Amino acid sequence: MPASTGWGRPEDLVENLSSMDTTARLKALRDVKNQIIGNKTKKLSYIKLGAVPRVVEILASDAEIPLLVQSAAAVGSFACGNEAGVKAVLDSGVLPHLLKMLSFGDNKVVEACARTLKMIFQSSLAPRSEMLVGQRMELLLNLLNSSNENVAEVAAHVLARCCESVEHQQAIVDAGGMQRLVTLLSGTIRRREAALDGLAALVKNNPQLSLQLAAMEQGRPLALIIKFVKDKIPRTRFLACMCLANISRSCPFCYPQEWDIRTSMLAVIVKLLEEPGQVGEESPIVLADIVANNEELQRAAYKFDAIVKLSALLQRESLPTKQLEGILMALAELCSRLEESRRQLLDQDPGKNAQAAIISALSHPSESVRVASCTCIKSLSRSVKNLRTTLSDERLVFPLFKLLDDPSPVVQVAALSAVSNVVLDFTPHKSVFFQCGGVSQLIQLSRSMDPMLRLNAVWALRNLLYLADMAVKEKVISELTVSTLTSLIHDPEEMVQEQALAFVRNLVYGSVDSVQQVFAEESAILIAVERQLCIACRPEVCTQQGVYVLSNIAAGNELHKEAVMSFVAPVSQEGRNPSPILRFLQDMSNPQLRVAAVWCVMNLSYPDSPGAVTRVARLRESGIEQQLQKMVDDPCLDVKDRVKTALEQFTGLANV
Repeated sequence: MPASTGWGRPEDLVENLSSMDTTARLKALRDVKNQIIGNKTKKLSYIKLGAVPRVVEILASDAEIPLLVQSAAAVGSFACGNEAGVKAVLDSGVLPHLLKMLSFGDNKVVEACARTLKMIFQSSLAPRSEMLVGQRMELLLNLLNSSNENVAEVAAHVLARCCESVEHQQAIVDAGGMQRLVTLLSGTIRRREAALDGLAALVKNNPQLSLQLAAMEQGRPLALIIKFVKDKIPRTRFLACMCLANISRSCPFCYPQEWDIRTSMLAVIVKLLEEPGQVGEESPIVLADIVANNEELQRAAYKFDAIVKLSALLQRESLPTKQLEGILMALAELCSRLEESRRQLLDQDPGKNAQAAIISALSHPSESVRVASCTCIKSLSRSVKNLRTTLSDERLVFPLFKLLDDPSPVVQVAALSAVSNVVLDFTPHKSVFFQCGGVSQLIQLSRSMDPMLRLNAVWALRNLLYLADMAVKEKVISELTVSTLTSLIHDPEEMVQEQALAFVRNLVYGSVDSVQQVFAEESAILIAVERQLCIACRPEVCTQQGVYVLSNIAAGNELHKEAVMSFVAPVSQEGRNPSPILRFLQDMSNPQLRVAAVWCVMNLSYPDSPGAVTRVARLRESGIEQQLQKMVDDPCLDVKDRVKTALEQFTGLANV
């Protein structure tokens, strides 16, 4: 007869949890625990019946060891892999009782409570901040020295999960947490692994604490961590690599021979990708951290066949969510700069399946996986044109477009960032983006109240116009409207302003008809650009975008050139005013700003233009030629070459 027939009705079992009969309570605990293990439906059912508070009451009030063990285990079963279960056990006030039981006299009770506490703190719902105040912090630090390895391990695990912010990390260090974790490095295998886990979290994204750990005890703890990279136990090697990756990413070059050590770590972590269990699942994200923003390390990883191994893993069925996210992020980093890495992933036969898996991940239920997939596509679409074409067809555009309407703003921003790269080159496949309503969606997002959505939407529109034909430009500007564009140029966020100016720069690049776009509605766009050039605080806004807008307009017809001249060489009733362009020509802190300004002067003084002689005379009166003569030996070669051309044009026209 199946064991399940020995279980009573759920309502009766819940009722028996409060029975005065110890045997009945114990049986009810075991039955409930056994029913909910791995069964989400059963967990939710018992939560609705009010089982959790009754289980916690047993843990809080009973003295019988079997009851304490079973109640702690039942709480752990409710919390395991289920956010509703975690919420229910936390709402029942279980945390103080679990912490108290970690000092209980019986090891079975202690270990059951330790396992449950660990499960709770794997959830984002765990009250991390509450653990770092008063007696709870002191208790956790004391438990690091527990003779019970399970307890010491859980204490380190909880501390690691509590490092959510710089303030949390500093609070643990100020209480002596770093020193206690360092002490554990010399302990047993489980203690040192717990220490490595805790230290990795403590220094993550924290340059100050990374440097502090590297300098402790004349570098002895750091030397020990480096030694563990070559340990015989895979998990120890993994945790040592994770710890060192966090240190070097937060504080580059804070320890000697960093290149050799990071290369060694890289070789180890690539091999660990194929390890079974947790080590293999978590190794991809550590690989991503090791090679982040480092082209040489990305090249080394390529030689270690990291992409081949990640691609093979990506094609496995039913990957754990965390591993899939890590693989996508690792591929994103590895393909972010190196063309050979992108080719290896996209051109090989196995890579075709990997590409399909990357696109499929755009529809994954996990927000973090969708973000990682977008990030990966963003890196791959930086590739040469033929490879970008591979990524830009219907199979990619449709699922990517759907993410623009994702309920998560984080996913929307990641999708926008990927779209920006995918649409950068105008290919026949870009028409798919128009057909599925992508342009309208970008324009809608450019009006969002969320500044990051506005920024990335305008950025994508900017790239959409890069080298685009007039049909595309007219369609985009008609949907966007002049008034919306002028608002974006004056957006409260400077980064949005910059991208809006870059959009205008691409809008007016090319034909005379393109330039004419900024003269619609009484030159509202041009007026907005000029006003922004006068008030912008950051030179970068003017440098690459605003002044180049004027330069592109100045490459148009005579009417366009004259419109720019009214800004470059302004005239008032009192006579000539100082030219605003002089400020840009004189800015020695920003060579690109000087390059843009000289380009503008060159286009205004182009010799074949009918009004060039008159304009040069006006520019000369505004002090432009005198300033150019001071720049003939400019330290920037690009500026120097263009100044030479501009002065030759001035001289040639003076002799006409």
